[in-house]
Amino acid sequence: MLNGRGAVITGSLGGIGYAIASALAGQGCSVMLNGFGPDELIQSRVAELRSLGVDADYHGADISDARQVEDLVAAANRRFGQIDILVNNAVTRFDANIEDLPPEKWSYALAVNLTAAYHLIRLTLPGMKQRNWGRIISLASIFGVEGTPRRTDYVVTKHGLVGMTKVVALECAGFDITCNALCPGLVDTPHIRQRIAGRMAEMGLTEEQARAAFLEPRQPSKRFVTPERIGALAAFLCSDDACDITGTPIPIDGGWQARA
Repeated sequence: MLNGRGAVITGSLGGIGYAIASALAGQGCSVMLNGFGPDELIQSRVAELRSLGVDADYHGADISDARQVEDLVAAANRRFGQIDILVNNAVTRFDANIEDLPPEKWSYALAVNLTAAYHLIRLTLPGMKQRNWGRIISLASIFGVEGTPRRTDYVVTKHGLVGMTKVVALECAGFDITCNALCPGLVDTPHIRQRIAGRMAEMGLTEEQARAAFLEPRQPSKRFVTPERIGALAAFLCSDDACDITGTPIPIDGGWQARA
């Protein structure tokens, strides 16, 4: 159980981020949500977590801005007294060949996907070391260990998260602090559903046909990973039983990497 622990999870109003928030709250962890969304959604998410018997709050930091990241960490420390768990989940991406990728999109992806994780780790790690306990998880994706066309910003920053994970794990080897990267394959998220809907419209496919065509060349399991399964894995990594799992890009991809 994670009673008395406090967590910050970026990009956590929906999808994978909120699934992780729910899983941690279900283990007794207080959670600071973050991300962009309407007030109604924010209030609903906070209320849902509080209904599990834990403290929960929301901070609207734009994590591309270092000063707002600092304010997010300060707010979580004030609210919970400490930050024991950090989950770097927020992400942005721009679909284009590298020569067509606008410089401002590249800079924004670096800021959100990678630099924000650096700031969050540097700001939360001293407290974790002082208490001799901490868990850091970064969502790195299958494309943190593989490449794919037209996703330069995404692939590069996700590879960067894997590298950062290894460095932080080694630097924390003398403490009860772990740092891991989760590498999901295809996940049933709103972003993926939009892509499937696009295929249905473009190719005249049924939803079942479009899903099958999307999965077949990638995920041997022929099913999408669910956010809830990723949340369950994250919760396990935050447990004491996972104290020897660190510095690792962990696949949850239905066998995708097994094809390599």
